Amino acid sequence: MSDVVPPEVRPKPAVPAKPPNVGAPSPSSPFPPQGPGVGGGVSAPPPPSAIPVPIGSHGPRDVSRDVSSHSVGHGVGHGPGHGPGHGGAHTAVHNGGHSHGGSHSTGSGSTLLGYIGIDTIIEQMRKKTMKTGFDFNIMVVGHSGLGKSTLVNTLFKSQVSRKSAGWARDEKIPKTVEIKAVSHVLEEGGVKMKLTVVDTPGFGDQINNDNCWEPISKYINEQYEKFLKEEVNITRKKRIPDTRVHCCLYFIPPTGHSLRQLDVEFMKRLSHSVNIIPVIAKADTLTIEERQEFKQRVRKELEMGGIEFYPQKEFDEDMEDKSDNDKIREAMPFAVVGSDKEYQVNGKRVLGRKTPWGIVEVENSNHCEFALLRDFLIRSHLQDLKEVTHNIHYETYRAKRLNENGGLHPISSSDTQESNL
Repeated sequence: MSDVVPPEVRPKPAVPAKPPNVGAPSPSSPFPPQGPGVGGGVSAPPPPSAIPVPIGSHGPRDVSRDVSSHSVGHGVGHGPGHGPGHGGAHTAVHNGGHSHGGSHSTGSGSTLLGYIGIDTIIEQMRKKTMKTGFDFNIMVVGHSGLGKSTLVNTLFKSQVSRKSAGWARDEKIPKTVEIKAVSHVLEEGGVKMKLTVVDTPGFGDQINNDNCWEPISKYINEQYEKFLKEEVNITRKKRIPDTRVHCCLYFIPPTGHSLRQLDVEFMKRLSHSVNIIPVIAKADTLTIEERQEFKQRVRKELEMGGIEFYPQKEFDEDMEDKSDNDKIREAMPFAVVGSDKEYQVNGKRVLGRKTPWGIVEVENSNHCEFALLRDFLIRSHLQDLKEVTHNIHYETYRAKRLNENGGLHPISSSDTQESNL
């Protein structure tokens, strides 16, 4: 019979070890002697070297509450501790269970006795991702002339936007909001990323801008619907194309006063269906003092309007995430400057905007907050943006659709081909 563990004691599991020809413990050994096993098998306690020592400790501890050793068999073992009997003598290290046919360790948090190779899964995932690549879809929203295309080109240091200039003289401003998406495949360090930039020309450019956010909201929901239909197919693709909008950069005009009603209405209506990141466009038109006052005023208005922007507080997973995201939330909205032109400054080529009184360096944190936005958007939170889109926004849309229709019927391959046509 195994030792009875008092209910107030929470033993830590240990990994069993079966070293051959283990002798009896020395008189100075801290491990208590063990009694005979069931069926006559005799089991000796493992030596101190076979007992795992928790990380951070410097020697053996009293494990009389942790180790319960007994043998199950129908004969006497020929060896002192691990010799096989006629029925097979076994030693079990557990928290009150029994061993049948081998050693088992229950519980979690066991200290490993040697290298297994679990850590190589990160390298396996990296190799697979490098082969398949990944998608990232970013939407830019704001009225014309705020430098949306230029900023996106600056973020990814390539011509990825739909266009890099304003309206031409012979080009008419669209009467309604249009949605135009352009995709590019970027590669850096062997990693491929399919980047899709979704532009919204015509937004906020009319005299009457009532409901001008509806085409944008419709486009976002259409991408969720497309992904949902692919998921419920009987024969699903190995990798479903992801056209869902992972991030929406909303450009706030640098008025220095307050948000427009259109800004508040747009972010309020779409904050629950997409990750909105507000930015102050063309921040070089504001002084440092004006910029700080404007940022504080915008944050206060967003809070009063109940507008949630990314990263949302309720999605912080732990204290480390909360600490990092709090710093980001305090710095938002980012006051940015975009430029795809290089200039010579102190012997170095830098991206910047040339003015009569000097050069505004785009990547200089003393001039603007473009570097903060780039690091936040690409280098630290890009994967989290994709996960929040899938686990929060898409799941919300999916649950709503399934509740409305009582579940979507599986779509056959022929139906999919007809819809694609």
